Amino acid sequence: MNQRLAHIAVLVDDYDEAIAFYTQKLNFALVEDTALSSSKRWVLVKPKGDEGCSILLAKGVNDLQKSRIGNQTGGRVFLFLYTDDFNRDYQNLIKNNVKIIGEPRHEKYGIVAVFEDLYGNRWDLIEPAK
Repeated sequence: MNQRLAHIAVLVDDYDEAIAFYTQKLNFALVEDTALSSSKRWVLVKPKGDEGCSILLAKGVNDLQKSRIGNQTGGRVFLFLYTDDFNRDYQNLIKNNVKIIGEPRHEKYGIVAVFEDLYGNRWDLIEPAK
């Protein structure tokens, strides 16, 4: 059997503001932005250089979905962004005024810091141990 994750949906309040955050502050690539209707778009972003899973920016449209924007995991870290240069990417977060929740720390598995996206979803920035 050959399976893989293709996309992970992240609920957003506004497509354009989410695209701007991911492409301008996290330096992700905009993979696709296709209008499906007058109110729905298929928007994919992913880290540059990553050929794997992408993030589907999914606009919350009903009360239940809107209530989950920024808190899809009950306050736990939601996504894990691996990097080959922690200091470069951490400094980029600071330069772009991305909210840092936890200062960098060394763990057995590597260097890690927790940050929030524009809606409050928590991410780990990780440079894995060699």
